[in-house]
Amino acid sequence: MKPGIAVPAIRRQNKKSRNRGHIQDNISYFSMAAPAVLLVFIFSYLPMFGIILAFKNYKYDKGILGSEWVGLKNFEFFFKSNDAARITWNTLYLNFFFIFLGILAAVIVALLLYEVKRRWRVKFFQTTMIFPHFLSMVIVAYVVYAFLNPSFGFVNGILEKCGREGVSWYTKPEPWPWILIVVNIWKHFGMDCVVYYAALMGINSEYYEAAEIDGANRLQQIWYISLPALVPVITILGILAVGKIFRADFGLFYQVTMDSGALYPTTDVIDTYVFRALRQMGDVGMSSAVGLFQSLVGFVLVLITNTIVKKIEPENALF
Repeated sequence: MKPGIAVPAIRRQNKKSRNRGHIQDNISYFSMAAPAVLLVFIFSYLPMFGIILAFKNYKYDKGILGSEWVGLKNFEFFFKSNDAARITWNTLYLNFFFIFLGILAAVIVALLLYEVKRRWRVKFFQTTMIFPHFLSMVIVAYVVYAFLNPSFGFVNGILEKCGREGVSWYTKPEPWPWILIVVNIWKHFGMDCVVYYAALMGINSEYYEAAEIDGANRLQQIWYISLPALVPVITILGILAVGKIFRADFGLFYQVTMDSGALYPTTDVIDTYVFRALRQMGDVGMSSAVGLFQSLVGFVLVLITNTIVKKIEPENALF
């Protein structure tokens, strides 16, 4: 056998042996990761086959493959609708405020928590703030209703005691964007706050000691040490949030507003609009088309945002 032929074969054999040894050495880690990988495959990758519904006139008796192919006609329902511009605007600008104000609130509270020195107090505040994240939107809706009930609500009770007339909140669309913003921040900012707090805990304490020796006060230490350390985490979470800017929280917009028709001008978003259309007409193809459109827009937005971040600060980019 020629040496030139034997050497590549030996290299391939050695590479296979190394790979086999790597798997054997890390079999416990692969075993722990297997359930998560399996769940992602089942619930995230297998359903991608359903994308085909966006291009078909789905009939239950014919099934997915047997239904008629209609191309882009399912997309026409949304784009030709008179409400398309309104619900798209509501989805985008409300999600923008959710992202911006949510990050701002989480960062501020994380910085405040970092100043708390007693550990039991930190744990108490963290538990208190995280708790709303695990509440069902149905429960949140009734909590909001307890405050805004036109007859017995807490807010109207205060207004009446102040000599002002109560407000029929579920028929007044104007204040609801801000109500939804407050509810969304209250429910979700606690979890993001914990992530930012963990990033702050990773900062070397010697930086603060050196800054204090140089005469920096606490605000200057926050501005020049704490905030720069949070920028990479804020950027990554921001990029991921931008990818969902075209997809609204259905429970928030449907349950909290009690699906009140009077509030549609300011609270109706793509997800609730499509849900009502699906419930009334049963058009699975149309709802699939809009869902595919939302996913594609979110994917493109993530790529664009990540590219911009990579141009400005490559180390902070997601990939």
